[in-house]
Amino acid sequence: MENKKGFADRFDWTLAFIILLFLIISLFAISSAQTTGQYGINFIPKQLVWYIIGSIIIGIVMFFEPEQYKKLSWYIYGIGVFLLFILFVLPDSLALVKPMNGAKSWFHLPIGDIQPAEFMKTFYILGLARLITMHHEQNLIKTVKTDLILLVKMGVTLIIPLAFIMQQPDLGTSLVFLAITVALIIVAGITWKIILPIFLGGLGMGGLLLWMAVYMQDFLSDNFGFNPYQFARIYSWLDPYSYASDEGMHLITSLNAIGSGEIFGKGYGERIVYVPENHTDFIFAVIGEEYGFVGASIVVSLYFLLIFHLTKITLQLKDAYSTYVCAGIIAMITFHVFENVGMTIQLLPITGIPLPFISYGGSSLMGNMLAIGLVFSMKFHHRTYMFSKNEDD
Repeated sequence: MENKKGFADRFDWTLAFIILLFLIISLFAISSAQTTGQYGINFIPKQLVWYIIGSIIIGIVMFFEPEQYKKLSWYIYGIGVFLLFILFVLPDSLALVKPMNGAKSWFHLPIGDIQPAEFMKTFYILGLARLITMHHEQNLIKTVKTDLILLVKMGVTLIIPLAFIMQQPDLGTSLVFLAITVALIIVAGITWKIILPIFLGGLGMGGLLLWMAVYMQDFLSDNFGFNPYQFARIYSWLDPYSYASDEGMHLITSLNAIGSGEIFGKGYGERIVYVPENHTDFIFAVIGEEYGFVGASIVVSLYFLLIFHLTKITLQLKDAYSTYVCAGIIAMITFHVFENVGMTIQLLPITGIPLPFISYGGSSLMGNMLAIGLVFSMKFHHRTYMFSKNEDD
């Protein structure tokens, strides 16, 4: 049965308004960050162009129904893996490849630098959602054995893109993939008899690695191939003032900027603390200094509103595949926000993860808009499935 409601009734105006608010915040924050920027480039028109492109992506993605994405999931996932593979095998000397800060993560194209891993996050969500849905359809009676098989399948699906991303190397993006996987493991309903020991073991292993990074650096370097800069990130997080001239500089300047903003901030363009990369990864430090605790709280609250709205949509969906896709997107955005804000206030180590919809960056913004476009699609088309089911009954 076709949905007789018009476009205006089916379109998610609330979600569109939230994205519009992020656009306004992004342009103001980036504009202010440029007053003491190190690049001498006006990023405002560039960011606006990326938002326009992102809006076009949303329009295109929303046009297709969830069932179509379900059928194409593995092909889309395969395209993402192929792009990561091409990036991996191409020599650094080639003009198409652009290593930055020691990471081979970008294609250098005429329209700008494109990071395929940002799109692979959403492609991975589509593939994982299809995998979980098909597994449950094929195993109507759930047992420990079937849950264990599903967990192995999810692990294989994760390892393939993760192997390429770790080789770039890109720890921050790798953590995003892990966060998405953990969220979907929980949502998929795998028994706690399996996942609880795994999660506890993972936490224990993480704590052990952190301890060894502080007290057994030589052992990790000689036996597991860890690089000195990876240890430096841990040290500069735990004690940034002992590394104030190099690795700890970003964190110290970020803390000084946010702390100097106090309650109400210094006002637009009144910053005095210079934070490197303040238009990208450390945009939250700009917001904290200029608009203080109040402004930073408003931004965080807007993210809570976004996550709440996405969760509300997810709970309304009648299609299992759509539910898993939206759950993965929620996990991706939530982890991005938590990690980015956390690293600027020393709650978490610095990993180079941008603040969604606010930080400057074409790949990050288009990747997030692609994900939001899928949510628009699920919301726009889900009533069709709901009424169709009732009609059949």
